[in-house]
Amino acid sequence: MATQLEPDVHADEEAFRTEVQQFLAAHFTDELKGSANALAGVDGPTDETPAQTKWREAVGERGWGTPTWPKEYGGGGLTKAQAKIVDQEFAKAGAYNPIGGMGVMMFGPTLLEYGSEKQKQEHIPPICRGEIRWCQGYSEPNAGSDLANLQTFAEDKGDHYIVNGQKTWTSGGQWADKCFAIVRTDKSDKHRGISFMLIDMDAPGVEVRPITMISGTSPFCETFFTDVKVPKENLVGEEGQGWTIGKRLLQHERTNISGGGRLASMMGQSLGDIAKKYGETDAQGELADKVLRDRIADFEIRWNSFLLTARRAVEESKAQGGVSEISSVLKKLGTKLSQERSELLIEIRGLQGLGWEGDEFTKGELEAVRGWLFGKATTIYGGSTEIQNNIIAKRVLGMLDHQ
Repeated sequence: MATQLEPDVHADEEAFRTEVQQFLAAHFTDELKGSANALAGVDGPTDETPAQTKWREAVGERGWGTPTWPKEYGGGGLTKAQAKIVDQEFAKAGAYNPIGGMGVMMFGPTLLEYGSEKQKQEHIPPICRGEIRWCQGYSEPNAGSDLANLQTFAEDKGDHYIVNGQKTWTSGGQWADKCFAIVRTDKSDKHRGISFMLIDMDAPGVEVRPITMISGTSPFCETFFTDVKVPKENLVGEEGQGWTIGKRLLQHERTNISGGGRLASMMGQSLGDIAKKYGETDAQGELADKVLRDRIADFEIRWNSFLLTARRAVEESKAQGGVSEISSVLKKLGTKLSQERSELLIEIRGLQGLGWEGDEFTKGELEAVRGWLFGKATTIYGGSTEIQNNIIAKRVLGMLDHQ
């Protein structure tokens, strides 16, 4: 006799698939095709068309932007099988998920695990509806790879904290509504003196200065906190638990900026199809340059093999209760492959792949150059490759530090 192992919104998966198809037909219009999720980026403000806004509101109302998150907090409350159906049908329709950003990628899953009931009720629903934009207050000028060296200090003032200090590389800080940050509440202990708290970006004393990058954009910022008042209820977990909570959030970040998440959606058109537009083809319609053809095939095989491995690893981690140290493996490999793709794409396009501005270059060519330059940071942010190597050695391979 079949037993129901977990709550199921629709027992009949095919009936649910039909429901998703009908939803798409009703809400995802032709004018939305080719659009992207404005909330998912960190390189610009959220500028939505009226059609995009309606699409986000429709998906948010169903909770399908965060399909497996608890329904009581605004998520879809779907089973893994149902969430997979949503992904499949959205892909078939050419529809994008309009709910995203750091709230979905990092903060939301972390708050679901460590937050109080009041904090979940307050912060998770707006994330599920795509109504709020979060940024991350982690790195400091003297606390990058050695993140636990952070010095931003939150002084206990009874019913609130007063925060003073500086953060850097605050992605999208100039557009964010709120910041999840790790700060020091105890100067006597490097790791146990760190706490995790939430700061309103429009609070008095918060100043954001964008940093112009080599790619020509300013997605990162310096953020200064001068006597910023933070209510005690904005402390997540307990004082001194910030290092534990902060590391957990980083596992979510690394999974999403690897092939297991964000980078997979950035790949777009296959290299082979792009190369045929810029190079000569033979009588069979294949690339005449056999060496380049072999290099592209080699990359595509390795990339797709990695995506399958990443998907399996993420599913296994979730089955065991969430993300794990395997996120460091995914981040290390996925970011390296994305850089390799960008380099190969520049080579494929030749001189057309080196444009910075001008009518002789297409929008896609110009974006690819900026993406290539921006991509240099992917092996640094979210924990550098060297840091990932240390984590893999210690946590995955079980190698001990004998110092």
